[in-house]
Parts: sequence; C-alpha cells; structure tokens
Amino acid sequence: MKKSVGRGSILSEENRLLVILFFVFGCVFVDRLTISFLFPMIAADLQLSNVHLGTLSAVLALTWALSGAGLGAIADRFNIRKPMLIVSIIVFSLFSALSGWVSGFAMLLVFRALMGIAEGPVLPIAQSLMVEKSQPQRRGFNMGLIQGAAPGLLGGIIAPPLIIYLAQKWGWSTAFHLTALPGIILAWLIYKYVNGKKDPSFAAEPAVKNQSEKAAYAELFKIKNVVLCILISCVFVTWFMVIITFTPSFLVTARGFSEQSMGGIMSAIGVAWVFWGVAVPAISDRIGRKPTLIFFSLLAICCPLFLSYVDNLWLLGGLVFLSYTGLGCFTLFMATIPSETVSKARIATALGLVMGIGEVIGGCLAPFTAGLLADRYGLVSVMWLAAIGAACAVVLSCFLDETAPAVVSRRTLKSQGIADV
Repeated sequence: MKKSVGRGSILSEENRLLVILFFVFGCVFVDRLTISFLFPMIAADLQLSNVHLGTLSAVLALTWALSGAGLGAIADRFNIRKPMLIVSIIVFSLFSALSGWVSGFAMLLVFRALMGIAEGPVLPIAQSLMVEKSQPQRRGFNMGLIQGAAPGLLGGIIAPPLIIYLAQKWGWSTAFHLTALPGIILAWLIYKYVNGKKDPSFAAEPAVKNQSEKAAYAELFKIKNVVLCILISCVFVTWFMVIITFTPSFLVTARGFSEQSMGGIMSAIGVAWVFWGVAVPAISDRIGRKPTLIFFSLLAICCPLFLSYVDNLWLLGGLVFLSYTGLGCFTLFMATIPSETVSKARIATALGLVMGIGEVIGGCLAPFTAGLLADRYGLVSVMWLAAIGAACAVVLSCFLDETAPAVVSRRTLKSQGIADV
C-alpha cells in the first residue's frame, strides 16, 4: 500500500511539473512569434520593412543563443535553476509587454534583444528539471510535450488568431501588453509548486566527480553525442528557420497561392508541429533515439520539396502535415539525447550549449544566407537550403550512440545472454 501511494505521489509531481513547464515554454514561443503576427500593423505605423523584420528575428535568436549557453551553465553551477527560471519568465514577459510602447525600430530592437537574453535559459532549465522528475519510459514523451507540442499548440495554432483578434480590437500595442499576463501567472506557479533543487545523490555520481567545474564546456566537447547534437542543431535549426520565415512569402509570391490558401498550409504546419512534437519523442522511447531521429529527419527533407513542387492545395496540406516532423526531432537532439548522455549535474549546461550554438548558426546566420540566396536565385533556392539542412541531420544522426533507457537495457540483457522479458 505504501508503495502504491509513493508511486502516486511521484506521478502527481511529474505530471504537475509537466503541465507547468508545458505552458512556460509555450508562452516563450507566443512572445517570440507575436512580432511576426503583428508586423504588418507595426510596419504600417512605424514605417518598417521586411529587412527590419529579419533583423529583429536574428537579434533575438542571437541573444537567446548566447544566454541559453551562458545562463544555463550558471544555473547548473550554482544550483539556482528555480529562481533563474522565475526571473527569466518575469523579465521576458516584461520586455514583450514593453514592445507595445516602442516609437521606432531602434527601441524595438533593444527590447527584442533583451527579451532573447531572458528567454535563452528557459528551455535548458525546464528540460533539466523535467528529466529528473520523469520516469525513464516517459522521458522522451514528457520532453517532447514541452519542446515540441507546447510551442506548436500555443505559439503556432492558438496564438496567431488570438493575438491578431486582440490587435484588431484594441490595437497592436495592447496585444503586446496582454502577452505579459500568462508569464506572471506561470512565474507564481513555479514559485509555489516547483522544486528546483537537484537531488543530493547527483553529486555522488562518478561522472560528476570526474568533471572539473572550471572545464565544464571543455569536458562536454569531448563527448561524441554532445558534439553530434550541436552539429545536428545547427543544420536542423536552419531547416526550421528557413521554412517558418520564408514559406508564407514563397507560397504567395513564387507559387501563386492565395493568402487564404497560404493560411491553410501554415495551419497544417501548426497541427503537424503539435502532433509530431509529441509522437516522435514517444516513438523514440520504444524503438530508440537514433533510428527515430534518422527516419523522421528523412521525412523532414521532403517538406520543403513538397512546398516547392506540389500544386494541389489539399494534397500539399496533407503532405506537409506528414513531413513537417522536424520539431519532434528537435526534442531528441536538443534535449533528450544530451540529457541521457552527460552527467545529471551538467544537463542544463549541455542543453544550453546545443541550443545556443544551433540558434547562432541556424537561427541567426541561416536566415540572412537564405535571404541572399532568394535575391539571387529565387525563393525556391531557400527551400533547397532547408532540405539540405535536414539531409545533413540524417547523416550526422547515423553516428550517434543510442541512449534510450529501454533500448539500452534490452541490448545489455541480450549481450549478457538473458532473455528479454
């Protein structure tokens, strides 16, 4: 009876943390993408161009990347994950709200850069908290809900019509102000219900003892899986940023679809973001991280090619849904595999490193490169750039070492000549 109660308590704590962190990271993407939803209105009032939009996106990605790697390591080193997470949420909510008071591009650029600094450590800290509370058989599923489904559902499906409605009813400034409210509520919930302290037993792990505190990054760069995940992050974030940034314009200006049809395709992307964001990590819990990442990266290659060459709207929507699998893969290489590879005391540091470098290369440099290609060779060239990014992820994934607990356990039993029960 006691065992049953204890298990129920563990599940309750795991599920409560999962729900809170789901909404936290979803809120991050709502605030990050709000600028895109409202940009036509902002551009008309502040006389901004598409170059300004690209610069705003790039500077946020850059500050997000740098702070994710730096502040994630600080949270690990000083064991201050909970207070840092609370402060980060309050600060990025504040600067999202302040974006509604800008009077020009320079002020908006500063606020978006500062917002990126505050948002950077959220994912590494959230995933490091989740991996500690997750049962091994649910780890990929839980982390996929946070990193894949949450931004897709809240940022990709719910936020666009809601934010636009608020802006049309009360103005884009008010819409920005209202984005701060969920963050304030979530910060209070974390303060009230989340335990951010690491289990003291982590300090007893041999992997932690062998790691020098001053050489945390140097040690991580010696781990094959971490290096591979960094490289995969660079090429797969390129895939994501190119598609999410250029697809609306590409479908309307280059493919000749109407704005309404383009909206339908983008909705298919949003639904796929949610579905595959959960399904891919859950599948990896059963069959392994490596084969799952290889297979769904192969599917992701097809998505920009379908966008480029399929003419029938309904067929294109279906194919995009089936092939927009990258956000499910993100959870594996950006969170689950690194967290299962490094010592538990280094999880937030490793996740911040993988995310940070990927955001610098794929989130900041890739959109500029894609823009140059589009100007010279046409918008279809950026879709090929996205396809090449996913293809590189396939090749790199082939060299990963498997980390899924269930698969590693089965292989261990098999090597020992013990039947798998």
